Amino acid sequence: MVLMTAVMRLSTQAEQQRHENNRLQSQVAALQGQIDKTEEDALLQSAEKEGQRSKAVSYLADIQTKLKRINEYMSKRGLRNISFRKLNVDEKPKSETKLYADFNNYLDRLVNTIAYTPMGYPRLSSFTSFFGSRGNPFNFGGSEFHPGIDFAGHKGDPVKCTASGRVVFAGRAGGYGNCVKIRHNNNIETWYGHLSKINVKEGQKVDVGQLIGKVGSTGRSTGPHLHYEIRKNGQPVNPKQYLSLNL
Repeated sequence: MVLMTAVMRLSTQAEQQRHENNRLQSQVAALQGQIDKTEEDALLQSAEKEGQRSKAVSYLADIQTKLKRINEYMSKRGLRNISFRKLNVDEKPKSETKLYADFNNYLDRLVNTIAYTPMGYPRLSSFTSFFGSRGNPFNFGGSEFHPGIDFAGHKGDPVKCTASGRVVFAGRAGGYGNCVKIRHNNNIETWYGHLSKINVKEGQKVDVGQLIGKVGSTGRSTGPHLHYEIRKNGQPVNPKQYLSLNL
C-alpha cells in the first residue's frame, strides 16, 4: 500500500513536470517568435533607412559632379571658379531625400543655364573697342554705333565660343568678314567677326570653350582683332553684362 502510494505520487509529479515543461517551452517559443519579429522589423527598418541613405549619397555624388562641371565651364571661359562647400557623402542626411532631389534639380538648371548662356571671354586679351557710340575708324571725325566688343589679337590666335549651342551661320558676312553665328537658349546669339579661319560648319552643335575660328582682319577691319557680339531677340546688347556670372 505504501509502495503504491509512492508510485502514484511520483506519477503525479511527473505529469505536473511535463505540464510545466510544456508551459515553459510554449513561453520560450513565444519569446523566440517575438525576438524573431523584433529582429525582422529592425532589419526592415534598417534596410529602409539604408535605402534612403543610398539615395541621399547618390544625390550628393551627383551634386558634386555638377559643381565640378560648373567650374569646368567657368574655367573654359577664362573666369575664376566658384567656391562651393565640399559635400561629405559620409555625413548622415539631416532631412528627407526630397531635399536632395530639389537641390539636385536646381543644380541641373544651373548647369544648363551656365552651359547655354554666353558668359566670359571668347579670347583672353585686352579690349580695343567697346559697345555703343564710338569714333568711326574709316571716317576721321565721324562717329558710329558699335554693336559689340573688340578684342585685341594676332592673326591665327584661337577664338572659342562662350556658350554651348548650334552654329546658324559660318561664312562671309559683309563688314563682319569671315563670321560665325551661334544660337543659344532664350533667343540669344553670339557673333564672332573678322576671322582669318572658320573651324565650324553651319548646323554643327558646339560646346562651351570649343575652338570655332581664328583671329583675323577680314571684312571692315583696320587690323587683326576679334569682333564679339551678342544679340537677344535679334537686337545687339552690351556683351559686358555677359562677361561674368550673374545668377
